[in-house]
Amino acid sequence: MRASFVAYFFLGVLWAFAGATSAAEIARTGGPYVPTPQAVVDEMLDVAGVTHDDFVIDLGSGDGRIVLTAASRFGARGRGIEIDPELVQQSNAEAKRRGLDRLVRFEARDALKARIADASVLTLYLLPDLMHQLRDRILREMKPGARVVSHDFRFNDWAPDRTYTLDIPEKYGTSGAFQSTVFLWIVPARVDGRWSAIVEGERGERYVFSFRQTFQRVKGAASVGERTMKIEEGKLEGAQIRFYLPGPDGYRREFTGTVEGDAIHGTMASSAGRAEWRAMRQHAPLALRLR
Repeated sequence: MRASFVAYFFLGVLWAFAGATSAAEIARTGGPYVPTPQAVVDEMLDVAGVTHDDFVIDLGSGDGRIVLTAASRFGARGRGIEIDPELVQQSNAEAKRRGLDRLVRFEARDALKARIADASVLTLYLLPDLMHQLRDRILREMKPGARVVSHDFRFNDWAPDRTYTLDIPEKYGTSGAFQSTVFLWIVPARVDGRWSAIVEGERGERYVFSFRQTFQRVKGAASVGERTMKIEEGKLEGAQIRFYLPGPDGYRREFTGTVEGDAIHGTMASSAGRAEWRAMRQHAPLALRLR
C-alpha cells in the first residue's frame, strides 16, 4: 500500500534528520520538524472546505504555514500548537508581520494535550502512533461535522471519508517527482444504541432502531411490529445519517436524517413517495411529534 511506503520513507527521513536524537524524544515531539510543501497545505485547506467561518487548529504547526495560509486565503481564525518554542516565536512574529495576528496565534505546548474542542478544522502532519493517541479525543471532544485533515499519515483503524493524491515537485527538502496523500475525516455524531421512531403516514407504527456504530459506519436492525429488518449501507457524515431498509413491496426505503443529540429528524423515501420520520434515543424522554 502506498501509505505504508510513504510511512517507511518518512521514517527513514526522520532517522537522517534526527541523528543522535533518542527514540523517547521523537515520541515526545512527533519527530524533527519537516515542513509540509505549500502545494499540500493548499490542498489540505481546499479538501477541508475552509471558509472565513472556520477555526483551524494545526497540531505540530512548525513554521505556522497551515494556519497562516488559512488566515490569508480565507480569513479563517486559527491556532498553531508546536512544542518548539523557537518555531512558535517565529510563527507569531510572521503573523504580526503579515497583519494576521488578530486572527491567529501560536502556542508552545504538547500536541497531545492541546485543546481541540473548539476546532472546526484540525490539521495534522504527525506519525501514526501520535495520531492514534489523538483519535479518541477527536471523536469525543470535537463536534459532529468537524473536519480532520492529515498529510501522508492516517489513523490505524479509522478509515478516512475521502482520500486525495497530488503530484508535488519537492518533498522533505528534495526536488524531484513526488506524491503526497491527503486524508479527510468528518467527525461523526454518536448514534450507538436503541432509538424509538415514528414515520408519518404509516398508521402510527413505531420503529425501534438498534444502531451499532463503528466510527462513521452504522449497522444494526429495525423492528416494526413483528418484523425485523437488517439496516443496509448505514453511514454517518458528521450529523447526517443515511441508511436503507427493505420494504414489503420489494423496494428499499431510504432513510436520511440529521442527528441532534438524542434526536434524529429526517425523510424516508420509498416507492410510495416521501415521508417525515423522527426518532428519540431510548434512554431519553420519548416525546415524538410529527408536524
